[in-house]
Amino acid sequence: MPKKTADQVFVREHNLSSVLRLIHTQSPISRAKLAVITGLNKSTVSSLVDELLSRKLVHETGSNSGGAGRPATLLEMNPQAGLIIGVELGVDFVSVAVTDFLGNILWRRREDANPNEDQDKMINQTLRIVKEAMTAGKQKNTRFIGLGLATPGTVDLKEGVLIFAPNLHWRNVPFGKIFTEHTKLRVFVENDANAAAIAEHLFGTARHCQDFLFVFAGVGIGGGLFLNGRLYRGKNGYAGEIGHSPIMAEPSQTVCHCGNRGCWETYANQYSIIQRVQARLEVKRTSIIPKLIAEQNSPITIAIIKQAADAGDREAIDSFTEAGHAMGQGFAGLINIFNPEKIILGGPLSIAGEYLLPGIKETVARHSLPEIDQQAEVLLSPFGADASLIGAIAIVVDDVLSKPIHVERR
Repeated sequence: MPKKTADQVFVREHNLSSVLRLIHTQSPISRAKLAVITGLNKSTVSSLVDELLSRKLVHETGSNSGGAGRPATLLEMNPQAGLIIGVELGVDFVSVAVTDFLGNILWRRREDANPNEDQDKMINQTLRIVKEAMTAGKQKNTRFIGLGLATPGTVDLKEGVLIFAPNLHWRNVPFGKIFTEHTKLRVFVENDANAAAIAEHLFGTARHCQDFLFVFAGVGIGGGLFLNGRLYRGKNGYAGEIGHSPIMAEPSQTVCHCGNRGCWETYANQYSIIQRVQARLEVKRTSIIPKLIAEQNSPITIAIIKQAADAGDREAIDSFTEAGHAMGQGFAGLINIFNPEKIILGGPLSIAGEYLLPGIKETVARHSLPEIDQQAEVLLSPFGADASLIGAIAIVVDDVLSKPIHVERR
């Protein structure tokens, strides 16, 4: 392809993406306003919009009759553009959902998984649920746009390979190849915290935020860093492993799943809360937790501890508060380093967010610089425990927003 022609193609693709992103963030919006914001002439904008309409990525919706002149037709994202499959591979669970193009969940399934079992067994369990998802989606009589997979650990984005997941003890797993072969879809693999951060940016509380941090808390703790409006990945794409930042140095401390001691997540993950509760019960503290465990024939879980806290159980509430203080130490360091507008907590532990936030905020106020702390809002993700599942959807949507030409005309 001649250089001039290649440049023209690149410019058009860039403009097509810019127009689609504006429709996503500012809809309903008219062609005239798109022209004003982008600086493109009206005929170019009309041509770009026509192409997006032909790919069913946007649709016309009503008109703006305000002001003088002929009413302007408005544009919005088309939720029926196609279906997306989202897969969240947790340490001890698998969650799969089918959504429309706007991330509205149409079908979902979640199953517990045993991280101590064979790796292939957990992958096959996930593939089985994905097959069920595709069967359910085909009943909607529309196309699939892609599949997103959010996983703990470091990821090679280009190859779709999980490099290392400390809490699963998995290395070099070619998720992209595996899921492409089984679904024949375009597959995107991303770190769970990064995926959740992208979801916050596209659909959540950080839609118009340029600098924010997402903290994913569950079995481990990971971070997604949005700086200057873009996800910060670092030199090799592995940035965000904040849970393995050392905050203690004593050799007697618990060994982290990564093999080191003193990692932040060993003091603030879900296991640390369970250990706190167990220690309190061993010294015969008064609590309804043993009663709940017996009634539900279950081991101690975060859900049971939260049930106890909701009933006013002091041992449960204090255990969450202690974990909140431990989380707050890490939050304070992140706030001092990055000076974010927001720091958002999501993931499995966020179901207990109302009990964690007071301790987090108290410790942040104590350990971060006042001038920086006052600018940072600490809040819960609206997606709660589903943050990374919605993130798996968001990474597919984000690719479409970046490269709409990958979606076929219809």
